[in-house]
Amino acid sequence: MKLRKFIDPLPIMETKKPEKRARRNSYYEVEMKEFTQKLHRDLPPTRLWGYDAQFPGPTFEVKQGETAQVKWMNQLPERHILPVDTSIHNLASQPIVRTVTHLHGSVTKPESDGYPEAWFTKDFRQTGPVFTRKVYEYPNNQRATTLWYHDHAMGITRLNVYAGLVGAYIIRDKKESNMDLPSGEYEIPLLLLDRSFHADGSLKYPTQPEDASPELPNPSIVPAYLGETILVNGKVWPYKEIEPRKYRFRVINASNTRTYQLYFDNNHPILQIGSDGGLLRKPIELRSLTLEPAERADIIIDFSQLKGKTLHLKNDLGDGAAPEDETHDVMQFRVNKRKNGKDTSKIPNSLSTIKSLKGNQVKAIRKLKLIGSEDEFGRPLLLLDNKKWHDPITEKPRLNTTEIWEFMNVTNFTHPIHLHLVQYQVLDRQPFDLTKFNEDGSMVYTGPATPPLPNERGWKDTIAAPSGQLTRVIAKFSPYTGDYVWHCHILEHEDYDMMRPFKVIKADEE
Repeated sequence: MKLRKFIDPLPIMETKKPEKRARRNSYYEVEMKEFTQKLHRDLPPTRLWGYDAQFPGPTFEVKQGETAQVKWMNQLPERHILPVDTSIHNLASQPIVRTVTHLHGSVTKPESDGYPEAWFTKDFRQTGPVFTRKVYEYPNNQRATTLWYHDHAMGITRLNVYAGLVGAYIIRDKKESNMDLPSGEYEIPLLLLDRSFHADGSLKYPTQPEDASPELPNPSIVPAYLGETILVNGKVWPYKEIEPRKYRFRVINASNTRTYQLYFDNNHPILQIGSDGGLLRKPIELRSLTLEPAERADIIIDFSQLKGKTLHLKNDLGDGAAPEDETHDVMQFRVNKRKNGKDTSKIPNSLSTIKSLKGNQVKAIRKLKLIGSEDEFGRPLLLLDNKKWHDPITEKPRLNTTEIWEFMNVTNFTHPIHLHLVQYQVLDRQPFDLTKFNEDGSMVYTGPATPPLPNERGWKDTIAAPSGQLTRVIAKFSPYTGDYVWHCHILEHEDYDMMRPFKVIKADEE
């Protein structure tokens, strides 16, 4: 079904209001519900799952150091709206509809982190083996930044997120608020998603891989999926009418599989001021911006010299399931609104101080392979260091110590690697001979190590680990002990089986 582009205005998610608020503490309640929503003028309403029956969910805005308590409540039906493969992770013995929310990028205790096996069903009638609490607590003792929240239930994250369980979460601090960056109606979160639809408006998602054999389970997980349309803030190819002035956009790649390489059709500059973990040291001018799944970019676009113009935000990586490369388009900007007063916003030459972790004593260097294999049905089985989820924990960093993790990607495609609990720094990437490695296991570098790109030199929690390269990151594991996870953030990979637990242990613990 071919949909006309730039027909619907860009929605702005409502801001979540707390049930109670004290000086340093706020309490929220969020219900996950099934509902229908119009995603395009010419589509019938789509059945979705959403936080507070919204897609995307409401945006949280909290202050640095303000503890946010959130009671995530599952009010979803017992049947899933998408095909659930029960052949993986022993899902046949578990409830079909399970949820647990992860605040991506949050520095929080493990019992509030959204561990995949801390799932729960409607009204908490059934809970997963490590479920401990109904109300999650987010201290927000970290840099001002753009986080996002999404479902993280074991084996069905890809489906729950595709069904609509995503939302934005913004931490603010006084320093950033005093910087005179574009704010108010001129500061807009942009959640990028891709979806496919049937003619009746319902979500389309494959029940099996295209080349499925008769022996394959039905439904069966697919190794990746690219939707046929691009949505921004829950609308298919929207437009935004704007004034000729500077705007700040907090861009979140909330897609399952798709990577975006964003640019303007008139080659207009994109000024990046922040990444996953907050403001960069200084603004970085780009002509294109690449975002892997789960990566965020805080950008400023100056439309002041474009009065009366129409710009298109494009995607240089548009392809896959879409006919005629429809996904090369993202959204449209119409600079046709009258300027409402003088634009007093500024872009400082210096944004923040980022202390390098290179001077820390490194307690461990972990060499971790990103591997592709097959399961008993011949399906792709992607693994971290050749281990499955339920294998014994092998990564046990000690509290308050610094480690280097080296991701050796011996598959044929890039994996966005996400670590829970920490924000890390990218050290470098170095290419190696992948063919030779696959032949005899030898590691032969084909070039020097290259430093991270300028816009990767801030704090990160998700990073591209390209094929045939060694990607090195450095992290300090603090301030909490306990069980966390690391994984590829292509959700189809994460679900099977590119996710592993790690455990932060005390200094004297074995």
